[in-house]
Amino acid sequence: MQLNEIWFLIVGFLFIGYFVLDGFDFGVGMALPFLGKDDIDRRVLINSIGPVWDLNETWVLVAGASLFAAFPEWYASLFSGFYLALMLILLALIARGVAFEYRGKNDSQRWRKTFDWMIVIGSALPALLWGVAFANIVQGVPLNKDHVYTGNLLTLLNPYGLLGGLVTLTLFFTYGLVFITLKTEGEIKDRARALVNKVGWVATLFAATFLLWTLWLNFNLLTLTLVALAALSLVSALAMNVLKRDGYSFSLMLLTVATAVGALFSALFPNVLPSTTNNAFSLTIDNASSSQYTLTVMTWVVVICLPLVLIYQAWTYWVFRKRISRKSIPAGSH
Repeated sequence: MQLNEIWFLIVGFLFIGYFVLDGFDFGVGMALPFLGKDDIDRRVLINSIGPVWDLNETWVLVAGASLFAAFPEWYASLFSGFYLALMLILLALIARGVAFEYRGKNDSQRWRKTFDWMIVIGSALPALLWGVAFANIVQGVPLNKDHVYTGNLLTLLNPYGLLGGLVTLTLFFTYGLVFITLKTEGEIKDRARALVNKVGWVATLFAATFLLWTLWLNFNLLTLTLVALAALSLVSALAMNVLKRDGYSFSLMLLTVATAVGALFSALFPNVLPSTTNNAFSLTIDNASSSQYTLTVMTWVVVICLPLVLIYQAWTYWVFRKRISRKSIPAGSH
């Protein structure tokens, strides 16, 4: 296996890691108006991801930096062509981060509700737009011979792209609700479990349609295997939720997200950004990658640093593994 192929796998792994970790964060944020009956409920929900959300979010920075270093042509065409969509994602993530930090700085109900809605929108908008973006990457976009994107934002809002957005929106919402059943106690947990039973099947319908469409566009055995595994794990996760097996349900949702994103990268290979204008204008792992020397140096950096990151992340989750409830919120605190 060549280094550019290895780095395609590494970039895919980093984006899978990002969606696996930040996906349930988005879901918890979207759940605030549905499960948060009062300020204490909303604080329980926010505190469930409070110690880890910013660490989860850093994975997208690492993934973006790796994409820039390993596949500069892909990075340039993607970030210039998808500029407005990616800028909306960035602004939403900034708004969400600000809301987490400043929500408790004032006792005013208006103040807190404003930041609550910033969390909701800052979670839902990226969840939607990431799906739109990745669907278009797989389907292909109009590129000219210089690998310059010739479309606009409306070009990305095609049926396949919008369906991809609905998949990530509903899938991450379900994922977040399952995480809430794993991390909380009391009425919030019960309400989350009941909502999973409703939202989960909507997500299943969207995901099944989208993944079958993806197979039709780019069929290969690995993609078929990953799609089948994603479908099986999603249905199993919903079944485990009904049986109140929270740990199994969350693990299966994690597997669903990982295999679904993996299926997209599998369907994309060996392209990294297909051109719908002319197949000869497509970006591939060969014409979009950096030099062998650059990839070699980066490989050694990953071999040394990535295990340390994974160990630290696992340790963080172990430290903050306990469930929380309304009783966990001290009276009079922010």
